[in-house]
Amino acid sequence: MADDAKKKANLTGVERSAILLMSVGELEAAEILKLMSPKEVQKIGEAMAVLGNVGREVLDEVLADFCDTVEEQTALGIGNEEYLRSLLVNALGEDKAGNVIDRILMGHNAKGLETLKWMDPRSIAEMIRLEHPQIISIILSYLESDQAAEILSNLPENMRSDVLIRVATLDGIQPSALHELDNMLEQQFSGNSDSLKSAGIGGIKTAANLLNFVDTAVESQLMEDIKGVDEELGQSIQDLMFVFDNLIDVDDRGIQALLREISSENLILALKGADEGVKEKILKNMSKRAGEMLRDDLEAKGPVRLSEVESAQKEILSIARRMSESGEISLGGSGEEFV
Repeated sequence: MADDAKKKANLTGVERSAILLMSVGELEAAEILKLMSPKEVQKIGEAMAVLGNVGREVLDEVLADFCDTVEEQTALGIGNEEYLRSLLVNALGEDKAGNVIDRILMGHNAKGLETLKWMDPRSIAEMIRLEHPQIISIILSYLESDQAAEILSNLPENMRSDVLIRVATLDGIQPSALHELDNMLEQQFSGNSDSLKSAGIGGIKTAANLLNFVDTAVESQLMEDIKGVDEELGQSIQDLMFVFDNLIDVDDRGIQALLREISSENLILALKGADEGVKEKILKNMSKRAGEMLRDDLEAKGPVRLSEVESAQKEILSIARRMSESGEISLGGSGEEFV
């Protein structure tokens, strides 16, 4: 009983969703998953794989929460574009809302571009590597930053900086051009495309987000290449990037929430190459006993490869950005959020 109560208190939103889907049956769960994005399907699937046995008390609590949430929702069916835009502007502000609403509205119709979200990044890179860099930049701006980063890393080295500069300087795209691109992609996937809304994709923040996900060596080379072409643009991109040492600017509540989402092994590896200020920030947000154990583990770990440290830091930053996007924490550093 005590274990069930502890499990209920520690369940994340993703875990609750996974329990709910497992309780409704395979066919119904499959229909729900069809309506989710690739990233959401992956998160739910991973949660299902590691949940193990779920007690009746936990299941009842999850179902009760779901019923309460459903009862609170309006049945008016308000879904027009103007209402949605106004709602998001009030919630997020004009700049952030514009980016979010364009992605939402475009996602309903962009068949060819949406298909890319389900594809392996290497396959996408191979498919688009002979396209004009401007077309590639639009595609990367449309996709999630982590997927776009993998695609960029698999493109020929001599075109990466050119593509990233075009991402950073992209200031939206005309509906006709986006429609044409979507048609081109959909023809390769066999289908028809409907008309699309104009999308505010691309820009310096998109380029910075994308760079946050590439390997450190690739990131350094790209930044050097970009600054060689346009010093001011390169600096603007760098100013918006969120790196591991920027965690020192995250508030204590945010750090505590982040620590609940990352593994001890990854944390130890990441801190092996971290600034002392970041280490202290992490340690002060742990219990005294947990902090002492972490210090002991860091000392006992011994030397580790730089690539392992960078990989662990990238993974933690990926979790931090995801939590920032969902509103669970607020990232510090440049003061920008990643949307």
